[in-house]
Amino acid sequence: MDAVTWWKSPLWAIAGRAAVLTFLVVAINQNSAKLGYESERLKLTLAAACCAACLTIPQLRLKVAPVATVVLTAWWGWLVDLLLAAVMFDLAVARRTRLALLCAALALAGNLAGPRAASVWVGQRWMSTLTVLLFGLVLGLWQGNRRRLVQTLGGQVEQLRVETRLREDAARAAERSRIAAEMHDVLAHRLSLIALHTGVLATRGAQLPGPVADRLAILRTTSVEALTDLREVLGALHDPQAVAADAPAVREVAALVEDARAAGQQVALTVTGRGPDAPTTHRLAAYRIVQEALTNARKHADGAQVEVRVDYRPPATLVEVTNGAGTAASTAVDSGYGLVGLRERVTALGGRLDAGPAGTGSWRLSARLPHPAAKDGSA
Repeated sequence: MDAVTWWKSPLWAIAGRAAVLTFLVVAINQNSAKLGYESERLKLTLAAACCAACLTIPQLRLKVAPVATVVLTAWWGWLVDLLLAAVMFDLAVARRTRLALLCAALALAGNLAGPRAASVWVGQRWMSTLTVLLFGLVLGLWQGNRRRLVQTLGGQVEQLRVETRLREDAARAAERSRIAAEMHDVLAHRLSLIALHTGVLATRGAQLPGPVADRLAILRTTSVEALTDLREVLGALHDPQAVAADAPAVREVAALVEDARAAGQQVALTVTGRGPDAPTTHRLAAYRIVQEALTNARKHADGAQVEVRVDYRPPATLVEVTNGAGTAASTAVDSGYGLVGLRERVTALGGRLDAGPAGTGSWRLSARLPHPAAKDGSA
């Protein structure tokens, strides 16, 4: 059993209850000896032990224990009122408050015919007995409400956990669909160029050697078929409600930064290396990372200076976006799952995405995308 949760086992709860009830039985035995009930002492102790056993066994706790304890209290009065308080505690926990009050009323009424020395109604004993019974009732009501509250909160936490996992899965699936759609645009564009140029060369087949013309024809046919297959397989991943202009073949970070500046953001851009020299997937990922970082900066740090650094040089494409402290936009609604999609994209490319505070209220989002190995084996 886990060392952290061993004490939550039901067996330990039963053992603790049994220990408390055993202590009560011993106290009842000692009190009966002081009152001179030597002849009845053994009977009282055995009866109290039977009631304690019924209170310990979960199956008998709410069925047999109330009846047995009421009968015992009706005769022996204040000597066993603690057992009646335990019964009222259990009934209150189970939301049977009326039954608990009925048990107390029957026991106290029946005690009018019990032995005078054990009577609750002699002197001021009734005050202490009522105090003990009310304490058991109130404690049971509190414990029952607490248990139900904990169960409700546990159910809500579990529901939130499931909803969070489903939303994260949806964000990852959406990012995969976005990647597939982008690659569809990029590869369709390049395959179209291959098909176009091979078609132009094929029109001059009379001026080319036979084997070259045949291979050009095969290349053109294959490129056209590949383009058709690509559109059939990946074309369905496009969002039918998306605007076509929102997904160009390759999106540039510089254009995105210019749009942000036009919208009023203070953005400083530093680009090292040439974008076309980096893999197309890296350029698309860099665009998405900067786009998400600028969007988050507008939502949570409005008016803050944003620094964007992009390095396309081998051995890895590096993207870093840092924004200072600012004011949160009052109308901002953040799903919180944009970073989940970005992490899915970066991980799919074999990279790593880091996001977190950068000190003095600033926030930093960075990614490292390793370049694929060159054909000669160099990085």
